[in-house]
Amino acid sequence: MLKKLCVLVSFLLVTNLVFAQKTLHDFSARTITGEILDFSTLKGKKVLIVNTATECSLTPQFKKMQELYEEYGACNLEIIAFPSNDFGSQEPGTNEQINEFCTKKYGVSFTLMEKISIKGDDMHPVYKWLTSSEENGTLDGRVIWNFQKFLVDEKGQVIESLSPITGVQNQRIIEWLQEGL
Repeated sequence: MLKKLCVLVSFLLVTNLVFAQKTLHDFSARTITGEILDFSTLKGKKVLIVNTATECSLTPQFKKMQELYEEYGACNLEIIAFPSNDFGSQEPGTNEQINEFCTKKYGVSFTLMEKISIKGDDMHPVYKWLTSSEENGTLDGRVIWNFQKFLVDEKGQVIESLSPITGVQNQRIIEWLQEGL
């Protein structure tokens, strides 16, 4: 009987390891200034991830993102912006130029990451995870344009993808942020 129990426990442990889905907390990436951000430091926080571009018609969303961060940042919200030039070549700047633009024009104080690819063969690992249900265990969230939004819960699980035209102060996002306050 003890032998069967040990075999069963071993099987369950191996099965759990094999089928365990990654979370956001399993990743790291470089910030716009070159430091490594270990996303495990975000455990217990809600995270809004947005791909951005400074020459897009949706660029004014930076202002609303900053306002949202100022209102809910103390309530365990992190906003992570990943600049990308993948849609309409609307992010031609360098990391330094992007950082200067975002801080001077919009007063951005939330986390800006280095410029990355979010589609194609050189897609950043975070975006591979965000957009694939095989990787994240939840949804397939193809990025369709600049300012696509992903909601990630306190446990690091992606829970929803919102279209680029959905403003960050949308009722769905506000309700999500207020859950558990």
